[in-house]
Amino acid sequence: MKIYVVGLGPGGEDQIIPRALDALEQSDIIVGYDRYIELIKPRFSHKQLLSTPMKKEVERCRLAIDKALEGFTVSMVSSGDAGVYGMAGIMYETAANFKEIEIEVIPGITAACSGAAILGAPLISDFAVISLSDLLTPWDKIEKRLSGAALADFVICLYNPSSKTRHDYLAKACDIIRRYQRADIPAGIVRNIGRSGENYEIMTLEELREKQVDMYTTVFIGNSQTKVIKNKIVTPRGYKLI
Repeated sequence: MKIYVVGLGPGGEDQIIPRALDALEQSDIIVGYDRYIELIKPRFSHKQLLSTPMKKEVERCRLAIDKALEGFTVSMVSSGDAGVYGMAGIMYETAANFKEIEIEVIPGITAACSGAAILGAPLISDFAVISLSDLLTPWDKIEKRLSGAALADFVICLYNPSSKTRHDYLAKACDIIRRYQRADIPAGIVRNIGRSGENYEIMTLEELREKQVDMYTTVFIGNSQTKVIKNKIVTPRGYKLI
């Protein structure tokens, strides 16, 4: 009895790693969030595709477990990497008491990596990835993480920077980071990574505060060494240039 937990990458089929495609082909059933199932439907319409809405992650895992117990090989899909804000952790937790089910996590390209490639090379040195969504993490804890990362001079990548109910969270995050960083450090946003409508902008931390973003935007904020080279964001690692 086997469940693959598969990272689909940022969106485009050309950014799904071959190992992930192999796992999906080996599966009888593919389970996932509605939007992610729609993304792979053209390629895997010959498979049984099952989906649930957002905020139904536990139910999704139980569905995958039920199908695996019936003898089917199942893939649970996530966008990006299944182990970075994805379904790998909750899948292990939900299946903890089912010793007969084997779980294998298949990695994918997370938005931090794919978005960084579009912007240039902002993550060359130490960096922190922080989600601004407070659905599962209290905002006071998110504030502490932002403060700690900024104080330690990490490059910061922000996931889930805004939503209808969290329209001012990016501005609040910028205000926290601004306590420890200059207003003019480089920052960037990438929208719809790997999908139709992909675009990016480079700006300062001060300008970032006023930007309108959504859940399909990934935000990058440099550290004290980050610079703009050839209209791209670059964080030096410290090599001496001869």
